[in-house]
Amino acid sequence: MNNKIFILGSTVLIVLLLFLFVKIPVLYVSYDGGGFSLKGDSFEVSWIHSVEKEAWMETYEKEGNRLKLVKTKFKTFGAGTPSDGEIIPSNDGFVHMKIDREVESVDLIVSANVETTLTTDSKEYRLYEMVEDYENVSIQIKKLPLWEFLRGEIQ
Repeated sequence: MNNKIFILGSTVLIVLLLFLFVKIPVLYVSYDGGGFSLKGDSFEVSWIHSVEKEAWMETYEKEGNRLKLVKTKFKTFGAGTPSDGEIIPSNDGFVHMKIDREVESVDLIVSANVETTLTTDSKEYRLYEMVEDYENVSIQIKKLPLWEFLRGEIQ
């Protein structure tokens, strides 16, 4: 009987320690007064370029504890266009470029003028409707404690 109580108590203690000390890397979006975690390991940021007035999209992926810009898609070469990526052939009117550049975070100045939008496999976030004009939104990898991750508040 004492052996069973010891095993049960040890198991409960180990589970509690796991909940407290194990951290899960997730994509986290933060802004003044709020934030949320994203489901999945990839997302796209899109906006209307302020000079060319054309759509611009960047795709990011979480690889373990790292965040990587994997590709970009735009209509025309112009101000801010990367020059070190590999062009990916396409027939949709966009220039597709493979980038594969590790980044610490994605920091955006959000504006309704350029319709800054964040898209995942399951949801579209119109950031320009969620925050004030010209507010900073940061997307980065955040390590959440296991108990917080399991709460299921990831969007």
